[in-house]
Amino acid sequence: MFMRRITPVVALMAVLTSIPTGAQIIEQVLVNVNGDILTKTEFEQRQIAVLRNRPELANVTPESLELRRAIGEVTPQLILDAVDELLLIQRGRELGLALGDEQFASILQNIKKSNNLEDDAKFEAALKQEGLTMADLRRSLERQMLASEAQRRDVVEKVSVTEAEAHAYYDANKQDFTTPSELTLREILVEVPTSDQGINVAQDDEARAEAESLRKRLLAGEPFPRLAADSSDAPSKANGGLIGPISRDEIAGPLQKQFDAMKIGDITEVIRTTRGYQIIKLESRTETKIRTFDEARSDISNKVGESKMSGERLKYLERLRGLATITWRNDELKKAYEQALATRQRTTG
Repeated sequence: MFMRRITPVVALMAVLTSIPTGAQIIEQVLVNVNGDILTKTEFEQRQIAVLRNRPELANVTPESLELRRAIGEVTPQLILDAVDELLLIQRGRELGLALGDEQFASILQNIKKSNNLEDDAKFEAALKQEGLTMADLRRSLERQMLASEAQRRDVVEKVSVTEAEAHAYYDANKQDFTTPSELTLREILVEVPTSDQGINVAQDDEARAEAESLRKRLLAGEPFPRLAADSSDAPSKANGGLIGPISRDEIAGPLQKQFDAMKIGDITEVIRTTRGYQIIKLESRTETKIRTFDEARSDISNKVGESKMSGERLKYLERLRGLATITWRNDELKKAYEQALATRQRTTG
């Protein structure tokens, strides 16, 4: 939720204004992008928003090395994202976009509802606690809308998935469209007592004999749920020995083969386990099912589309960046920005 505040904020603010690292912020204006600026206060808020969600920083002090290191880690990506956002917001304005009064009112109502703050007085108090005014909130929401809508119009609406691309993805990722076989079982466990000296042979023999006797009774027609409830040492006895349904893939290899050869209702031989002797009944089984291409077409289009959009979005940002005039007022942040940009280009190139 957007209305959250935790204890390290004061420590973070103290460090952000003092440490000589990639997060150093000295001048009020950090960068100018085509005439729009990113200020010291705005960037500090971004840093705090990220770091306040790191539980390991809950009790840090301004002198904490851990906090300083965390700031240095998050700053490169944050400054890259901040410049990207300015480029997208500017593109949104070029497209003639704006947040209208009705749209703002609708979004505001949703925010109030999702935060249980439908009372206006409580909502105003929550805004004040976050250090925000209604004008600040509207500006933030409009910036989000401009950036999102610009990408939708320039990228999302122009991405399409060809039949060949869809088939290629399906053929390479059939496991994603496969529902594995599931088994429902019933068990009876006769536990073998253990001690510091290990297992007593006589007790082991006694447990095995009891398990064999129970199996004979099952084969003679006695109900498995009743015998499990009366005689099993497994926690499943409370449910008549019922286990599952469980995926076939979660079962150990030798047991997989054994269950594959069994018919519904079949009962295993007595099986030695680490806890004792077990008898298992195959209660039900669903077969492995692979969705056909046509059945999975919608999901395939979404998967391929998302992948293509990710790449197209980065190309789109590169084009916007290439046309932009970016003037830095802070050398350390410029280095952090260039570091993050190089990492992005290396990992996506």
